[in-house]
Amino acid sequence: MAVQPQLANAPGRVLSTLNEDGSRRWIRPRPSPGAWWQARRVLAYVLMFVFFAIPYLRIGGKPPILLDLPAREFTLFGTTFLPTDTLLFMLLFVSSGILIFLVTTLFGRVWCGWGCPQTVYMEFLFRPVERALEGGFRGSLRMDRRGGLSPRRVLKLVIYFGLSMFLAHTFLAYFVGIDRLVQWVQGSPHDHPVAFVVMAGTTLAIFIDFSWYREQTCLVACPYGRLQSVLFDRSTLIVAYDPARGEPRMPGTNPRPGGAGDCIDCGNCTRTCPTGIDIRDGLQMECVHCTQCIDACDEIMVNIGKPKGLIRYASQNGLAGRPGRLLRTRTILYPIALCLSLGLFMFFLDNRATTEVTLLRGTGALYQDYDAQSVVSDVRLKFSNRNRDEHRYRIEIVGGGETRLIAPLNPFPVPGGHTLTATVFVVSPRSSFSGGHRHVMFRVEDGHGFGRNYVHPLAGPQEAPGVPANSAQPGKGSAR
Repeated sequence: MAVQPQLANAPGRVLSTLNEDGSRRWIRPRPSPGAWWQARRVLAYVLMFVFFAIPYLRIGGKPPILLDLPAREFTLFGTTFLPTDTLLFMLLFVSSGILIFLVTTLFGRVWCGWGCPQTVYMEFLFRPVERALEGGFRGSLRMDRRGGLSPRRVLKLVIYFGLSMFLAHTFLAYFVGIDRLVQWVQGSPHDHPVAFVVMAGTTLAIFIDFSWYREQTCLVACPYGRLQSVLFDRSTLIVAYDPARGEPRMPGTNPRPGGAGDCIDCGNCTRTCPTGIDIRDGLQMECVHCTQCIDACDEIMVNIGKPKGLIRYASQNGLAGRPGRLLRTRTILYPIALCLSLGLFMFFLDNRATTEVTLLRGTGALYQDYDAQSVVSDVRLKFSNRNRDEHRYRIEIVGGGETRLIAPLNPFPVPGGHTLTATVFVVSPRSSFSGGHRHVMFRVEDGHGFGRNYVHPLAGPQEAPGVPANSAQPGKGSAR
């Protein structure tokens, strides 16, 4: 006989979202609209507006952020990055990581509480909708006790799904552009099945996240909370309870009994916490530094005539009565490393080629007969214009003798920040091929200081007996 685990006899709650019997503990935090909450709300709506507006803005004809995966181009604030910019990507990611380390060392999980999309949308979009429909946090608690899906909760889920769909479409616009997204929305999913599946999957993921996982995303899935144990030190600024001032806890108001601490054990700091922890238990991985406990406690302190700040931003050294130190090993090394990585990034960005040209063979036959003495080969030139202005690229053949170039459009215009491909035709004498191969040198200039030569192999008639024609494969030339 299988033995069932005795969860009901567990010594304590393992997670703040898990009851001792193993069932889900739904967290319905009571909002505490104090000064910190007001500041976070303003920042949250600014961040939402920026997220929604970026796909519609234009810098040099492109959105400020466009991660075009099919075209393998990333555009960040007017600068287009190509797959060959591996070093720049590496330096950018390293700089971002160092910046996260530095900010966390100085200010703890300020990103989690103030800027993370999970917190911003959960606390200032989805939970306000929930409270409005369910009668506030007390109404949500009553519905939890009754169980089941009431009409209000069904309506809430319908609204959640609509919001999730809107967020998913906005998120997808960062990868395909708003113009293409509008065309897809107005068309049939059969015309773009992959994009439709991605959008539907993203919508479902967002819906499940904010309707079911909620704060568990921060507590279980997100690795950032686990990193804080190695990124924090005793001088890191955190949201903390001051036990020296608050203990011993004793219920009641003024006048306070002799020897009692300022904490009246009202539990407001726990009821308002969006992750369900008790800040009085000390520094915890589950704390996202949202400052709701500060607002809740400050309100109580004002009511009982005590100074604010029983729960406040402080360091562990500060709470222990020791002086905090701004200059320490981490706060010195991280800025140095950040300046070094950003400096290298700016140097290589400023010195990279403004144009990249890649030569590719044509999409048809390797060559075709032009007349009795010559053959014609088609060559594709892929131009990546990294400038903001349009450039016109003139294509010539260098030292080709009787070799001629036929270009339908020469010079070839490429708008700033775009990548376009031109097809040209090379007419070569049959006698110029040796063993079915020859190399042709192209000269590309834009009239603005860019000019380079590119050698490209062509395949042609075989002169050696017994070798089949069209067996040679041309290679690829590129500009760096």
